[in-house]
Amino acid sequence: MKKPAKPAEQIAPTGANGEAETWELRLYIAGRTPRSEAAFANLQRLCGEHLPGRYKIEVIDLMLHPQLAAGDQIVAIPTLVRKLPEPLRKIVGDLSNTERTLVGLQLRTAKQCE
Repeated sequence: MKKPAKPAEQIAPTGANGEAETWELRLYIAGRTPRSEAAFANLQRLCGEHLPGRYKIEVIDLMLHPQLAAGDQIVAIPTLVRKLPEPLRKIVGDLSNTERTLVGLQLRTAKQCE
């Protein structure tokens, strides 16, 4: 039987001036589908809980701007790309698996999820 998740310890990268960095996130979608709407809602919820006031979300609709997929090598949608803080990280899917998303963004380590 799996143990309940431990409380999250937030990882707060700091910039050169010692202040918490702003996370730059880019969500690639293809139209306003239920899956892309869910991904955006899940992302907003996670950021509100774990990065309050320290994030920027850019939504790129590949139905309107298909040429932008090449820049971040997008092969599936929805895909979330963490541009900053480095290193670049990608998560494919609607972000409904909270633990997987937090680990993927490096907001929580896999050990904290055990």
